[in-house]
Amino acid sequence: MSVLTTDFEQPTMDDYPTRKDPSPALLFRRDPTVWGDADGGPLDGAELARFEEKGYLQSDPLLTPDELATYRAELDRLRADPDLRGDERVVTDPGTGEVRTVFAAHRVSAVFDALVRDPRIVGRARQILGSDVYVHQSRVNHAPGFSGTDLFWHSDFETWHAEDGMPRMRAVGISIALTEEHAHNGALMVIPGSHRTFVSCLGEDGLPDHGSLSILTEMHGIDVLSGPEGGVTVLDGNAMHGSNGNITPHARANVFVVFNSVENTCGDPFTAPRPRPEYRAARDFTPIE
Repeated sequence: MSVLTTDFEQPTMDDYPTRKDPSPALLFRRDPTVWGDADGGPLDGAELARFEEKGYLQSDPLLTPDELATYRAELDRLRADPDLRGDERVVTDPGTGEVRTVFAAHRVSAVFDALVRDPRIVGRARQILGSDVYVHQSRVNHAPGFSGTDLFWHSDFETWHAEDGMPRMRAVGISIALTEEHAHNGALMVIPGSHRTFVSCLGEDGLPDHGSLSILTEMHGIDVLSGPEGGVTVLDGNAMHGSNGNITPHARANVFVVFNSVENTCGDPFTAPRPRPEYRAARDFTPIE
């Protein structure tokens, strides 16, 4: 049975205030990073410990060459589908009109819906979060060569909390690489260990200030998450991350899925005046089968 909710309730306490005060702040994390244990899924104790320490975990390729070919072909089909042009779930390049991102990929495509339900993928989320999970957001991204844009540093949880009403840090993002990811073509950069600190941001955009970023990078450094096609990266929701632009000929593509615990469902936004659209922040909390 679907657990679709439309009436939101504002939690009584905000442990992660943001976009409210005139000055930024660095706040201690009040939630565990790993909620499950080594018996609860595909990750062993050492992998869970690395995730707890760094706030991310990279795995060797999980997808076979045939599977990769299937997912890349489906991405190409979506990018070429004229019925999707103009759909609010699709982000296009303002200059070329080329499709860059398709949100709610698991709703748009049966192929990507099957990937979201793959035990190799969702099993990691269930294990780390220690519960059943639902898809808070999914999207497939394509960054072409010579024109891939950069993405400034940010914490996804800051947005999920402020704009979607997610109360606790009990969600992860999982990226499945459909192409090789190199430092020179815009691979994800992460400040390891930054997931333990919540950056209370200024303004409405939720971007961290330069001072806070300087403190975090001085404490922890920066890791560049290059890797092979078919590789999988699990990212803690509060890990500070971003990426450079891509001026190389090498395109980059990935599927990104946000899994949230069914014990951490969203209510009213903590800061924004209204929730984001359903395709960016799901209000159907039905667990993934």
